[in-house]
Amino acid sequence: MKRGFYTIMTAQFFSSLADNALLVIAIALLLELHAPAYLTPMLKFVFVLFYVILAPFVGAFADSMAKGRVMFISNAIKITGCGLLFLAAHQYVALAAYAVVGLGAAAYSPAKYGILTELLPPEMLVIANGWIEGLTVASIVLGTVLGGLLITPEISAVLLDLDLPLIDTMLEAAILVTAVFYSIAAAFNLYIPNTGVDHRILRKDPAFLVREFAHCMKLLWTDRLGQISLSVTTLFWGAGATLQFIVLKWADAALGYPLNKAAQLQGIVALGIAIGAVTAAKVVSLRQSVKVIPLGIAMGIVVMAMIFARDLWIAIVLLALIGGLAGFFVVPMNALLQHRGHILMGAGHSIAVQNFNENLSILAMLAIYAGLVSLDVHVYTVIVLFGLFVSVIMALIRQWHLHNQSVEDSLHLIGAHKRH
Repeated sequence: MKRGFYTIMTAQFFSSLADNALLVIAIALLLELHAPAYLTPMLKFVFVLFYVILAPFVGAFADSMAKGRVMFISNAIKITGCGLLFLAAHQYVALAAYAVVGLGAAAYSPAKYGILTELLPPEMLVIANGWIEGLTVASIVLGTVLGGLLITPEISAVLLDLDLPLIDTMLEAAILVTAVFYSIAAAFNLYIPNTGVDHRILRKDPAFLVREFAHCMKLLWTDRLGQISLSVTTLFWGAGATLQFIVLKWADAALGYPLNKAAQLQGIVALGIAIGAVTAAKVVSLRQSVKVIPLGIAMGIVVMAMIFARDLWIAIVLLALIGGLAGFFVVPMNALLQHRGHILMGAGHSIAVQNFNENLSILAMLAIYAGLVSLDVHVYTVIVLFGLFVSVIMALIRQWHLHNQSVEDSLHLIGAHKRH
């Protein structure tokens, strides 16, 4: 791997670490503000909202300048969101502040993934995705644990004893620590190399950008490999975001865990994803990527088994297995999607289309989950419905792939180099 790749990985680690710690802290803030239960999943909803709203523009923005500069600007926006969350005294102000952090993340993502296709040859994309997803998930593990620790009275007492200016409460101290990690990520962004790829002039006509985005959307959804990989990653991210909150509620119902301990169980899923991602990077080539789809069906079945877990060790095994299956099937699909998108339209535009679809899925699934919570549907019923949904949709995607192309077609398309 080129040296710049490790700089990208380091910046991504610290930025993602802060994202996940801040989610736990924001949930704790809503609890402190006595917000209704259905607003908890709405945190993730508002976080990803800008991914959908700004999808026609962030891809063009990412392709208009050096990716490292885009990532630096994005982390600066996240730090601004931390400052607004620091001042939040009402539940809806807290949601708005977390949405600003989501704005930064929406701008960050096309640059983070797009630079991989600029920096590395196609045959290295699965390996690169495996490592960057593995490191991202490691940051999710540590970030959720960090968030849980920062809202623990013993840890917050140490921070408050430092007598830092303007820091009077546990949550204020936790938000400040998170902002420091965003700042570290921003510092590493400054050292990401310029890949030398020609940048497109950013068009200031919104109507043109929307038309261009719609064209890119059509290209990926009509490409016979693009549509399969895009379907899988869209389902994965919607399901993954919802599973974060299901695990919190399940840990309370099955194990009696409070928020700080339940957040650590989220880390078990993330650890499983990291192991699955790294394993996939070692054993699955870009040409074999479509063969991992059945693992998505298996993941949905294992999710349903959560309703039988009453002991911690059983819960750990199930959560790690869910994460492992998810990581193993999503990394090859993600690499295939990046490769097809880079060929068809360019890295930034491709990632923007991917983000739009994946985050639209997150919005839809979180809205449904929030509705079920508001109706007091038992978490075990939610788990069964969730697992069935994932398995059935993955089975349908597999049949779709088998119907519209043979293995020989797949090999031919992966080797194609046509750009529209």
